[in-house]
Amino acid sequence: MARPALSPAVLILLALLLGVGASHAETYPAQDIHLISAFPPGSGADVMVRYFAEKLRPLTGRTILVENKPGAGGNIATEYAVRAKPDGYTIFVHAGNTVASNVHLIRNNPVDPLKEIQIAATINRQAFMLAVDARRPWQTLDQLTAHLRERGDKASYGAAANSGLIMCALYKEAAHLAAVEVNYRMAQDQLNDMASGTVDFGCNDPLFTLAQAREGRLRILAVASGTRLASAPDVPTMTELGYPMDLAGWFAAMVPAATPRPVVDKINGWFNTILAMQETRVFLRNAGGDPWISTPEEGQARLAKDIADWETYVRIAKLKPQG
Repeated sequence: MARPALSPAVLILLALLLGVGASHAETYPAQDIHLISAFPPGSGADVMVRYFAEKLRPLTGRTILVENKPGAGGNIATEYAVRAKPDGYTIFVHAGNTVASNVHLIRNNPVDPLKEIQIAATINRQAFMLAVDARRPWQTLDQLTAHLRERGDKASYGAAANSGLIMCALYKEAAHLAAVEVNYRMAQDQLNDMASGTVDFGCNDPLFTLAQAREGRLRILAVASGTRLASAPDVPTMTELGYPMDLAGWFAAMVPAATPRPVVDKINGWFNTILAMQETRVFLRNAGGDPWISTPEEGQARLAKDIADWETYVRIAKLKPQG
């Protein structure tokens, strides 16, 4: 059956729209670019946003302004960014896994990431880490698991963030452990309890865990990512050790979904250029992450995967939506 021909009016409209998109891409950027940070100024993750702002200036030839929109687990900044004009002048630099998890952790979330967000570029991969006090005898996860099984419900673990709680919960379920969860406000709050044996192990972010390991306070037994990290190449993954999970954190540059593809590609090129710099690789690895150069399609696929995975994670960890 022959398809009906498009009317001349529709063809003219399509031509105009394509022309506007091409024209915008050719002149972009023609004004200041705003990077949105979901964190308070000067905080750990905000430092990353400002690092990329500094590196973008010479590549774009424009002033790069950082706007801080902290609160609501990053959702204030997320909603602000997706409601911005889709012209490439508002770029949200944030953890894609947090955007994904908030779908399930924020009640009546006003943002639908798969419909409203386009990943322009990925930045890094990092993973939460399972660690014990360096003075405890367990050198491997198998040794820790045997100890935890002996202690039954007298064993316990600590975490200070949802990703850490989920890593511990996935391990607990797969290993058939009865260990009790202890939730801390800050990761460092659990150090004394781990040293005294009140808490047997902890699952925390790489920046904290690597810093404490370098100081000789913690021994890292495993990471939650699907593959080993270049920032910790000798540390096995939970999957290698028999506890399958791919709970990786990853930062990305995100724009509203309606942003023209040529603009998205230009942003992707800028960030990939920065990620190829040796200085950037050192910067990211010092923070416990590996550079992740990808296409917008690969970033979008990871976002979709995480949204699906977090539904399971939230159920296993018995986390309740907030707000």
